Amino acid sequence: MFLHIFLYRFKCLIRDKQVMFWIFMFPILLATLFKMAIPDVGNLEKFEPIDIAVVSNIEYQESDVFKSALSSVSDKASDSDLMFNVKVTTLEEANELLINNKIKGYILMDNGPKVIVKESGFSQTILKGFISNYLQITSQYGNILEANPVAVQNFMSEIADNKSYIKEVSSASASPNNSLVYYYALIAMTCLYGGMLGTKEVINIQANQSAQGARVSLAPTNKLKVFASSILAATVIQILIILFLLVFLKFALNIDFGNQLAYVLLTVVAGSFVGVSFGAMIGSVIIGRETLKSGILISVTMLCSFLSGMMWLDMKYIVTNKFPIMAYINPANVISDAFYALYYYDTYTRFFTNIGLLFGFSIIFYLITYFTMRRQKYASI
Repeated sequence: MFLHIFLYRFKCLIRDKQVMFWIFMFPILLATLFKMAIPDVGNLEKFEPIDIAVVSNIEYQESDVFKSALSSVSDKASDSDLMFNVKVTTLEEANELLINNKIKGYILMDNGPKVIVKESGFSQTILKGFISNYLQITSQYGNILEANPVAVQNFMSEIADNKSYIKEVSSASASPNNSLVYYYALIAMTCLYGGMLGTKEVINIQANQSAQGARVSLAPTNKLKVFASSILAATVIQILIILFLLVFLKFALNIDFGNQLAYVLLTVVAGSFVGVSFGAMIGSVIIGRETLKSGILISVTMLCSFLSGMMWLDMKYIVTNKFPIMAYINPANVISDAFYALYYYDTYTRFFTNIGLLFGFSIIFYLITYFTMRRQKYASI
């Protein structure tokens, strides 16, 4: 009986064109639009070398230390390592370039380096920061010269090499790419859209909601057994849909999910359970017709997706920083964060925390559904 109901509900659900469009075709279309609209979001934050000029005067020509420091951030083998594109000019030409916005600023050696800019901005701040850092180092050099002349040679070498004692390391081998947040949030939205399947299964065993529900209530069959088999069919369909979406994102749109396939599949299963159970809870708690329940489900799903960064990338970080509790109780954010943690982090603490939350949400949603439906009685059918 269990297998018979499972197969019957599986066939019925995949033939529901309206539901299949929203949980299968719509995410694929949306992902394609994302790819067309934001193909290079990951490259938008790539640092471009800043165009500056240096006035070639006697003081500059005699300042070997400054020329070496400037060369360390402007003469690299790869353009990705450049901080400045430097042009050595006369004072008159530097002023002309600045007025015509050909450079962001120029450096004039006049009893030490001075920065001349036309306006304030991000590039100008970087240029001023570089000069300030240079002045601080040379000041330290002067102090060492007074205290320990023997150490001058070593310290001078460090200045010339622009040596730093701070090493920047990544928490994982993956390269940062903020565009992935959009796609992870899209997957989370698709998981929650699976709630349409859960809502439909609840309606199909409610005697006051559908003819099929009336027949199920009159049939000499355990109602919980019927619901369990049908909800399992809905969950299996949802898992298959998410897997197909992942394959489409991976091979058609070239979206990276890392190389930990087992954990990706675990996230898919956990997200599918949450989506279907959430829909089942909506279907049992909300009193009204199917259109009302579906409307509420979609509205809540879109709100959760918005807060997880699907429409606006910064929203995810605003919620996490300003309202951290919302980040943990928002199923869409937890699903997308599981993919995020799996891709970026080389430890699994954050990932398994998210997975635990997802299965916890599923248990809570199903318990609410069970106790709500258990109390439902019908005076007449």
